[in-house]
Amino acid sequence: MVNKRSFSEICFDTFNVLLLILMMLLTVYPLIYVLFASVSDAGSLMGYTGMLWRPLGFSLDAYTNVFRNPMIVRGYGNTLFVVLAGLVLNITLTAFGAYALSRKSLQYRKPLMLFIIFTMFFSGGLIPLYLTVKGVGLIDSLWSLIIPTAINTFNLILMKTAFEAIPDALEESAKIDGANDFVILFRIVLPLSMPVIAVMLLYYGVGHWNSWFNAMIFLQERSLYPLQLVLRGILLQGETNANSGASDDDAAMLAATLKYATIIVATVPILFVYPFLQKYFVKGALIGAVKG
Repeated sequence: MVNKRSFSEICFDTFNVLLLILMMLLTVYPLIYVLFASVSDAGSLMGYTGMLWRPLGFSLDAYTNVFRNPMIVRGYGNTLFVVLAGLVLNITLTAFGAYALSRKSLQYRKPLMLFIIFTMFFSGGLIPLYLTVKGVGLIDSLWSLIIPTAINTFNLILMKTAFEAIPDALEESAKIDGANDFVILFRIVLPLSMPVIAVMLLYYGVGHWNSWFNAMIFLQERSLYPLQLVLRGILLQGETNANSGASDDDAAMLAATLKYATIIVATVPILFVYPFLQKYFVKGALIGAVKG
């Protein structure tokens, strides 16, 4: 027998559905606006006010001018190298550190954690960081964007918490069979921690992809610029206008759509990657919130 829903339950569910639809629109609309603005006619967009639900005309001039810059392809290549090499180093070192700190038999475990947490609140500052990078010879090297950010303290604590949630009985059984710490880490701990690994990939990957400040500080050779710094140059230094030879009026109109095209160029790769990690993301991200 099916129980009839009361009027109050129907009202409550309806309110929730409408509220969620509204929140979805508020979240999705900025993305829709940027996409439509990037393919709109520049002259029509400059004189338009209000919400944008369709392209105003259709023009790919903004994308043409963005990709006309020869630094775009090189910037993509540099960024992909930083992301891929950085992820390998990030995940490896973070996993090693998290595994060691999650072992109850580790001596001075609590003092070590206090020193690590201390770095979340206090840092040496930009000048000591620059001098350190310069001292080890990483200036004008893509490794200057990778090695100084090899381990993020928050991510280390998150992965450590995930490793601690794995039952001790598995480790004890493996040690009885003669397994050492490397075997336990790679054959037991990591395979059981895929949700948090996916979160680490997303956190570190997005961090590397969006990074531009370190590149601006440590890189002088333009051929080493990552994508974000190239796009910043297009917007702020007028490189596209110089390459295209556009007149002042045309350049002013093109600037109206150029900023939206650069947002799309920089964001689309991350948007394509996220759906593949989404099923792990919520579970992995909440691990540190339920057990500290």
